[in-house]
Amino acid sequence: MSTGELSQSTLNPPEPRQQHAKLLTFLVAGAFFMENLDGTVIATALPQMAVSFHSNPVDLNTGMSAYLLMLAVFIPVSGWLADRFGARTIFSTAIGVFTLTSILCAFSQNLWQFTAARVLQGIGGAMMVPVGRLVVLRVTEKKDLMQAISYIIWPGLAAPVLGPPLGGFITTYSSWRWIFYLNVPLGIVALALALLWIRNDREQEAHPFDWTGFALAGTSCITLMYGLELLGRPDASWLAVGAYCGYAVLAGAIAIRHFRRAEHPLINLDCLKIHTFAISVHGGTLFRLAIMATPFLLPLMFQVGFGMNALQSGVLVLYMFAGNFAMKSVTTRVLRRFGFRKVLLVNGFISAALIAACGFLAPTTPRLLIMTILFLHGLTRSMHFTSLNTIAFVDIPKPVMSSATSFYSVVQQMGIGMGVAMGAVILRAVAFLRGERGAVPSLLDFQITMWVLGVLSLAALFDCIKLDPRAGAEVSGHEVGDT
Repeated sequence: MSTGELSQSTLNPPEPRQQHAKLLTFLVAGAFFMENLDGTVIATALPQMAVSFHSNPVDLNTGMSAYLLMLAVFIPVSGWLADRFGARTIFSTAIGVFTLTSILCAFSQNLWQFTAARVLQGIGGAMMVPVGRLVVLRVTEKKDLMQAISYIIWPGLAAPVLGPPLGGFITTYSSWRWIFYLNVPLGIVALALALLWIRNDREQEAHPFDWTGFALAGTSCITLMYGLELLGRPDASWLAVGAYCGYAVLAGAIAIRHFRRAEHPLINLDCLKIHTFAISVHGGTLFRLAIMATPFLLPLMFQVGFGMNALQSGVLVLYMFAGNFAMKSVTTRVLRRFGFRKVLLVNGFISAALIAACGFLAPTTPRLLIMTILFLHGLTRSMHFTSLNTIAFVDIPKPVMSSATSFYSVVQQMGIGMGVAMGAVILRAVAFLRGERGAVPSLLDFQITMWVLGVLSLAALFDCIKLDPRAGAEVSGHEVGDT
């Protein structure tokens, strides 16, 4: 740094408001990482947990799905609670609930105790990030808003990939219960920082809570998830599956009608009138269903199908994270060169092909080839998530940014939660259709499931075809004439 630059930096230090905004952004990003890490860190520990609970390893996806589903169901409630009782109160309480329920997860002795603890943990997690994001939105200047959002989003993208190897390391060299004990010191630090850094801002006139919308949307999500769980079981009652899924569709349709007519709806659907936001929600959700199933399925495939231990399978999945990390340095330049539409279409096609390629992996496949495919998958996965999460907000007006962010959080978490459930359902359905009634899926079952997910992610690209080539140009800096 030159003398002139040093003098300029001394004369014009960063404003306290900007410093405070950055600190809050990092705190919320850390909470987002902890929340999402807990959603997937148990993936490589499922076989060992199944032994402790005397259950089928695939059945333990109930604990993962219950946690992720509770995030989606209770995220809309967090905004209303923050307005009513203050952001610091709700954020701190959420961290406390999350930490205490982590201890309950570690103490669980059977599948039902674990699932119940995960439900409570998911409720705590649902209050953390949306309220933290709301705090960041309130203190961040418009010119820094997209950078702040990207900081918050990236840990959530990294966590599902870091989770399996971390869980594998802990499970191999200790007990799976330490996966949850480790949340305790992290939670204590986050709670102390939240109490120090966050002001207890609240709205002067809080709107009445939309109990009708919450009941309809919440029960619709829960019954849909449970219906999907039943669908993949060989002994499932088709009448029960039809009843749960039928109610989910009916309650969901009534909820949408209610949200469009209510004066103060729990979820504001007006954002869907904005084309770029709608594409990120519709096609983006379908993409998340496919892409978020892979961190759940791959560790299981490597252990059950390849005969690896938890650590070996986790280390392999870590190459996806390496791809995620490597892509971050070039994402901006790629978007500036090609624009959102072309990136989403081309990158999405490559990503779908790589998911399908995972279905051709076998124990005899050279380890280097497996690592290469997972690394490339991480590259495209990161590029697609960043593109979707950015373009969702490029046309959102400032007055509705908060409600749009809350709505998008719900959609994101539903995509993640449903992705885990969808992966398990397809896996079970494939085994059932092939006439296999065994408790443990075969390698071929995993391979066919990956091919189905590849086709599903390919179908998500149809929405992107309708995207304007100039969409998001003011954010990416792309000029249509460049390509």
